[in-house]
Amino acid sequence: MAALTRLLRSAVTTGSTSRISLSTLASEPKTGFPAGLAARLAPAQTRKEREERNVQWVFLGCPGVGKGTYASRLSQLLGVPHIATGDLVREELASTGPLSQKLVDIVNQGKLVSDEIIVELLTKRLSKGEEKGESGFILDGFPRTVRQAEILEGVMDIDLVVNLKLREDVLVEKCLGRRICSECGKNFNLARINVEGQNGQPDMYMPPLLPPSGCMTKLITRADDTEEVVKERLRIYNDMSQPVEEFYKRQGKLLEFDLPGGIPESWPKLLQVLSLEEHHEDKQLAAA
Repeated sequence: MAALTRLLRSAVTTGSTSRISLSTLASEPKTGFPAGLAARLAPAQTRKEREERNVQWVFLGCPGVGKGTYASRLSQLLGVPHIATGDLVREELASTGPLSQKLVDIVNQGKLVSDEIIVELLTKRLSKGEEKGESGFILDGFPRTVRQAEILEGVMDIDLVVNLKLREDVLVEKCLGRRICSECGKNFNLARINVEGQNGQPDMYMPPLLPPSGCMTKLITRADDTEEVVKERLRIYNDMSQPVEEFYKRQGKLLEFDLPGGIPESWPKLLQVLSLEEHHEDKQLAAA
């Protein structure tokens, strides 16, 4: 992990996205993560390392689509950390660090945070994970640009990229319904979505994710969850997402998943396409 954080910093500082040589990795301390950069030079070794470590997945999708919900569930199922760059940004916003005020202006205007800031926050999180002995990860909200994808590809071997998709009118309604408990920090959603299907697709229903009674009077709305800002975020994301999706599609790593409804309907179908039904059942039996 230490090698990853140093290489990420170097790549974003110099603007270089070329793959680092095998000799460079060999000189770094053992990190617990595979040297995906050496895949073309030593494919057998890379396959062996991939079998010995945990999954390294990326979740893509528009703001509000539910990346955090499904990535968090999968992280618990697979025993890997869920690293959400949106959470990293919010943690920094709540701090008194040097990036805090700059991030306030960016987020309140509905703009995307720059590559440099995102990589800085990500490397800090990876360094903390290294100290805890973490292995594998599910990244949520990174990469958002082709440059970020190239930086990540230059230092990591990403196994799978899951692209969650949902109708834009539903996305807007979901974002406007989001609430956070000011005391416990948990996320909830007051929106009750019931819309007719389009282009032959079935109707879609998503029940609200209501808080317990103790949190109900402490709910707050995120400053950037206004209709104008939400639509601007979606516009910016859609403009930038297509090249990133194509980047991973060319590598054969992109899995597109259209959410058919709320969690009760979507979760088992996502497990099915990820071939994790048996893993899920084993975990349930073990916890029984």
